[in-house]
Amino acid sequence: MRTVALATAGNLLHFELAVAYEIFRTPPLDTAVEDWYDVVLCGPAAVRVGPFLVEPSDGLERLATADTVIVPACADVDIPPPPELVDAVRAAHEAGARIASLCTGAFALGAAGLLDGRLATTHWAHTAELAARHPLAVVDPDVLYTDNGNVLTAAGKAAAVDLCIHLVALDHGATIANTVARRLVMPPHRPGGQAQFVSTPLQPAGDHALAGVLAWAQQRLDQPLAVTDLARQASLSPRHLARQFNAVTGQTPIQWLNTQRVRRAQELLESTDESIESVATATGLGTATTLRRQFKRTVGVPPDTYRRSFRA
Repeated sequence: MRTVALATAGNLLHFELAVAYEIFRTPPLDTAVEDWYDVVLCGPAAVRVGPFLVEPSDGLERLATADTVIVPACADVDIPPPPELVDAVRAAHEAGARIASLCTGAFALGAAGLLDGRLATTHWAHTAELAARHPLAVVDPDVLYTDNGNVLTAAGKAAAVDLCIHLVALDHGATIANTVARRLVMPPHRPGGQAQFVSTPLQPAGDHALAGVLAWAQQRLDQPLAVTDLARQASLSPRHLARQFNAVTGQTPIQWLNTQRVRRAQELLESTDESIESVATATGLGTATTLRRQFKRTVGVPPDTYRRSFRA
């Protein structure tokens, strides 16, 4: 996958374009790599990207002869992707290129029909819109990136870096990819299935009926709390408590408790060397098996994988 073409058409965001250019243009330091990437900027004309003026070296027709095509993020998803970009991306895919979108660049892939029947993602704020526009796509709002082989999509800005490093790993192996990540001062690699970390906040802001009981419960996450315990502390019936929880947190009391326990587990995995069994006990999840099940369901990766990434 030697030639990487960056599509510079439409109203682009500079971060994703710059990240892709930096990762694929600069070979890893102090490491002998054969056939590092040739990067070309492809677009119909010079385009202003944030405060920068980007002048492409080739037209969009060059995408069809590239090995990998990167479609950076668009700045406004309410504006349809330029037809010439959509046509060029479709032609590149038909010619056998590997197509990857970064953040809202997924809308161009959707317009080209490349997401139909495939797993896809984009920034969590726009996943609902992506799914609405392209109902044949399988949009997952909770992952960092998706890999369908020759069609890949990434979520928000940091996830764009993850996907680019993932592509380097596919082409050059994990050692080279980790060298690139180290140059960027990043964790070695975050698996694509890891969650985007945008679930319900730890404690809703403002003065509300559950403020006291939420704080009380968060101080006792290591204890076997039940709905009846929360209801008693709040001086409410379990049914009334459930209605209040749904109104304030959008979750049931048990869902909220499990979310807080998993988040506490994240903190311990990041900041301590405690065993998985000890973390399970400290968070009220009881056993390592239960912790792994709840953690994988909420975060998207096992606790061991999470620790390896974030302890770095």
